[in-house]
Amino acid sequence: MPAVMAGVDGGGRSLDCRSFWKAGASEGPSVPIREFHDALETGDFDRARVHPKFLHTNATSHKWAFGAISELLDNAVDEICNGATFIKVDKSTNTKDNSPMLVFQDDGGGMDPEGVRQCMSLGFSTKKSKTTIGQYGNGFKTSTMRLGADAIVFTRAIRESKVTLSIGLLSYTFLRRTMKDDIVVPMLDFEVQDGQIAPLVYGSQGDWDSSLKIILDWSPFSSKEELLQQFEDMDSHGTKVVIYNLWMNDDGLLELDFDDDDEDILLRDQGQNSGASTKIQKEIIQQHISHRLRFSLRAYSSILYLKKFENFQIILRGKPVEQINIANELKFKKVVTYKPQVAHDSQVVSVKVDIGFAKEAPVLGIFGINVYHKNRLIMSRVWPSKNTVLVIKLLQYNLGWN
Repeated sequence: MPAVMAGVDGGGRSLDCRSFWKAGASEGPSVPIREFHDALETGDFDRARVHPKFLHTNATSHKWAFGAISELLDNAVDEICNGATFIKVDKSTNTKDNSPMLVFQDDGGGMDPEGVRQCMSLGFSTKKSKTTIGQYGNGFKTSTMRLGADAIVFTRAIRESKVTLSIGLLSYTFLRRTMKDDIVVPMLDFEVQDGQIAPLVYGSQGDWDSSLKIILDWSPFSSKEELLQQFEDMDSHGTKVVIYNLWMNDDGLLELDFDDDDEDILLRDQGQNSGASTKIQKEIIQQHISHRLRFSLRAYSSILYLKKFENFQIILRGKPVEQINIANELKFKKVVTYKPQVAHDSQVVSVKVDIGFAKEAPVLGIFGINVYHKNRLIMSRVWPSKNTVLVIKLLQYNLGWN
């Protein structure tokens, strides 16, 4: 049975409104503001002079929750060039209120103290390669905010033989509850020397202590030791993102369903209507990936990247995702060249398009199109059809837009 989550926990560390699409409304404070005033106004915190409501407004670009998850998967895929071999997506539990959390962990290059500050600022990106998927420095903020009100990042990096551990808290709950008028991101850094972990202080010790207090008050972790335990399952480098205070639907149920399938994460309000006219057709459609990708993260992530990875895995709730190339799922397939109509002085471009019939045709009465850019699925559309059972896959590479 799905659990109905309370709007506010016993410690007052969640928003009154836990529906994403309503969370941009005004929210009054539930804790004394002066408790944080001195530390926040005088401390050397990393600031973006943008109102916290912008975090929510910016995240509305992700209408679909799986679109937000794909941004975080992209970040790990972009780390393949730095040695990443996996991205794990799983559920964890907030021990403070027993609520579920969504966890992403990769073994990429990690971020040093400067890098994690750039990651958690707005609009900064170091990704300049033509092969990287994200290039605008916005995906982390929009994706985590779309999935939950709060996120905490743990990252371990090695730069020039120097091993650092960094922790950053991006908490919409904290910002709204303390009525901040700009975005404050508490950060902690540590250095590992001779197997010992020591605080790495860039400002004053008072600033570091204030950051620690805020992170412990507003994160799922109650002590510095608990924070450092999050690095124990990392190797020499990597990043872990923990998203908590997950959003709910209008019925007070979590938008993400962790209970119906132990090996998957489902969208609770998506994809239940198959549009089938007969019982046999309904059974076939409900099991087909064109239907399941709307509400099953395992199905969606299996076709998210066109080319199969050689030494990289998406591991969803402990089980690797089996990648599927839609072109291999077609029968009577043809490859045609598509040349868009362009202006006379424009660069001439063309792409190869795979066209074919679904293997389940003619029982599976659908037609659709998948569009890929830089190996990444950017659009998938499927429509029911009584007369057509054609499935089209359009591959689109580097046509001058991102």
